[in-house]
Amino acid sequence: MTSNQTFPKREAKRILCLDMGEKRIGLAVSDPLGITAQGLEVWTRRNRRDDLDHFLAVGRDYQVQLIVVGLPRHLDGRPGAAAAEILEFAGALGEALGVEVIPWDERLTTAAAERMLIEADVSRRRRRKVVDQVAAVLILQSYLDWRGPA
Repeated sequence: MTSNQTFPKREAKRILCLDMGEKRIGLAVSDPLGITAQGLEVWTRRNRRDDLDHFLAVGRDYQVQLIVVGLPRHLDGRPGAAAAEILEFAGALGEALGVEVIPWDERLTTAAAERMLIEADVSRRRRRKVVDQVAAVLILQSYLDWRGPA
């Protein structure tokens, strides 16, 4: 290989994941190569406008190219009670950012996140503050693993 040989640059494509609850929304984002998920924050819901404005800012800051949203389902696969509202909100966010939204099965992710935090000996008080963020990481990592390298 010669020193003037160049390789094409891969465009950094970050993926934002939302784990939407009634009171809080956990956020995670992929690394620029789309291999690993990292937790960002837990957002306490306010109202639709404030929530959308906040996520628009996050999406722009991280140059998000795709949104994965945790879709609640019953164990038999039927959509959960909040599924329609979640899809509508995520769709509005995706439209505002100009990116695709992919609903992703979130069954048992909160329980798995809670178990992980207990095993890590995180206090109950601290667990309440981060469980939604950890659940978002699990949802996003599941999607990234399924998708494979970009």
